Amino acid sequence: MKRIYFILITTVAIAFASCSDRDMDAVKPDTGQGAPIIYVPEGATQGKILVKFKPEAASFLDAAATRSIGGALTRSGISDMDVVLQRIGASKLERIFPVDNRTEERTRKAGLNLWYVIHFAEDMDLEQLARDLSQVADVAKVQFTHAIRRSYDPNARATVLTKQAMARMLRTTRTTDASASDPYFNLQWGCKNDGSILPTGEKNDKGDDIVPAVAGVDVNCGEAWKLCTGDPSIIVAVLDEGVMYDHPDLVENMWVNEDETFASKEDADGNGYAGDRYGYNFTDDKGYISYDDPNDTGHGTHMAGIISAVRNNGEGISGIAGGDKASNQSGVKIMSCQVFSGSKGCDLYQEAKAVKYAADNGAVILQCSWGYNSGLANPVSGYSPGFVSDKDWVDAAPLEKEAFDYFLHNAGSPNDVIDGGIIVFAAGNEYAAMAGYPGAYPDYISVAALAADGTPSSYSNYAAGVSIAAPGGDSDYHQSLKGKIYSTLPPSANEDGEEDVYYGYMEGTSQACPHVSGVAALGLSYAAKLHRHFRADEFRKMILESTHPVEPYFKETKVYWHMNASFGQIAAGQMEPAAYADNMGAGLIDAYELLKAVEGGGVEMTVPNMYVAVGATSKINYSRYFKNGESMTFTCVVDDNSIAAFMTENNITFTLKGLKVGSTKATVKASDGTKQDFFITVRKNDSWM
Repeated sequence: MKRIYFILITTVAIAFASCSDRDMDAVKPDTGQGAPIIYVPEGATQGKILVKFKPEAASFLDAAATRSIGGALTRSGISDMDVVLQRIGASKLERIFPVDNRTEERTRKAGLNLWYVIHFAEDMDLEQLARDLSQVADVAKVQFTHAIRRSYDPNARATVLTKQAMARMLRTTRTTDASASDPYFNLQWGCKNDGSILPTGEKNDKGDDIVPAVAGVDVNCGEAWKLCTGDPSIIVAVLDEGVMYDHPDLVENMWVNEDETFASKEDADGNGYAGDRYGYNFTDDKGYISYDDPNDTGHGTHMAGIISAVRNNGEGISGIAGGDKASNQSGVKIMSCQVFSGSKGCDLYQEAKAVKYAADNGAVILQCSWGYNSGLANPVSGYSPGFVSDKDWVDAAPLEKEAFDYFLHNAGSPNDVIDGGIIVFAAGNEYAAMAGYPGAYPDYISVAALAADGTPSSYSNYAAGVSIAAPGGDSDYHQSLKGKIYSTLPPSANEDGEEDVYYGYMEGTSQACPHVSGVAALGLSYAAKLHRHFRADEFRKMILESTHPVEPYFKETKVYWHMNASFGQIAAGQMEPAAYADNMGAGLIDAYELLKAVEGGGVEMTVPNMYVAVGATSKINYSRYFKNGESMTFTCVVDDNSIAAFMTENNITFTLKGLKVGSTKATVKASDGTKQDFFITVRKNDSWM
């Protein structure tokens, strides 16, 4: 949605505007007198502070956690640390990233096990506490946490039409794809644009001439879908408002944690999160994903639909990687990592937890239609400038950066479709010549927005930090509602239409972002179909090379009108093409070009090594790791069957059981005679405590 993104509380954002303008440095210089302190001068969350311990403190913290099983941890086992905790009456010393035995080894390798949040009375002096903690010998750094919230025009809500109005809309919209059974697909110009969505000579409801669309300004789904429509093994984590998990156009493509009961208080699978059946609500710290609060906009559900609404199901719209119901092909899965709930946003450390959760539970794409304001945002226009350089953000957000690094390096698998993860951000909507962070960081993909004629959307950030462009809409320019992006919504987001309407219009770099996430997911789906494997950095490069230049669309001064709910149409703005030339990243993303690149890239997937505890089991489907594996059966032989054993019912999916501690080679043989060797490691138990 236009102007929806995370920002620090206003005074905080201003403090981060530039090194020269800060009232207080983001990072306290390390003078040798103590650990560095990551400062937030104003707006820091009271009653909480973050610390990262030095590696040598890990054994003390583990021992303390063992002693506290069944109750809150209030002491660390480190004498000078415990003196501070006792003085402030700490109610909890909480490891930020909970123990998940499946991933604890890599968690420790990344040092994320060393991050803790301290809970205490809200009237404590935060700055004095930070100074005291910085003097603890085993503390590596101290960081204030802060609430992150949406900053947006409250009138810029989704536009939801009544059934009658939608019927009129469809009657006046020419069919572009008669093969699609989804009734609203022809409104999705971002997927397939032949120019008919906004034809030359059409007038809007006010009788004004609209700006026509230009054929080809889309992500080229029509050609891409001839090769692939999605694959359920690919998981996209949507960090946003809660996704409507039971939406009629999304329910079949929601990620489901089969071991968990929705909103249960029991952590059935032991991943540290109770009731996380469709993802987790990090704002409220519970498994209940919410999407119907009056202060929600439906933003998360809108993103999910663009990526993976079920295609050809006779319902609503077609997601870019939503599969094909008519061909019995499932689409990519959506994992809801809720970081907004009603009027609330989560704390910074909860956002970091969401990022790691996504990596640890199978997501390979992180969809983030948010970010801090651009460092070049204009305060006169009501924006608080954010970070101005990579160093600026890295210095001020070490926990956040470490969590994203973890996703980059630990999502996916060395043996599966992708080794590592892809992180996609909205560039921001402040009309600024710089993308907002974290998206502007070079390792991530930052997406600028285009109108339906290929020109830069009037609100979109551009230039420095922008990686790529995608359809985001520009109704102020086109002078038509159809210039926005149409996608899924919860009925609760409907302010004016009927209660059972599940779709509506939004626009912004927020909408451009899932177009890229959807294309990336479609590319990985095709890789799964071809049994190809890619490194994350390699695949990111392929995404940025699968584009078309947008400069040919920048022909003349672009004039647009600001729309205000109270005053209607107000003063026109204008954009000069020269300012945007070569400043929209690599160009307009093209799904077909990415899929063709997948055909010629990567290497063959290989069977992964397997790890299991004594007495525990682990399942694996071997058809995934052999070319034409879908039509084959398999046998599996373990060299030392006293260490581990395989069981199967269909000779395709096998269950490994650990019998005793040790390591052994195993071989899986396909019915066509091909075979692969791998290793099985059986560990003593599932506990790190």
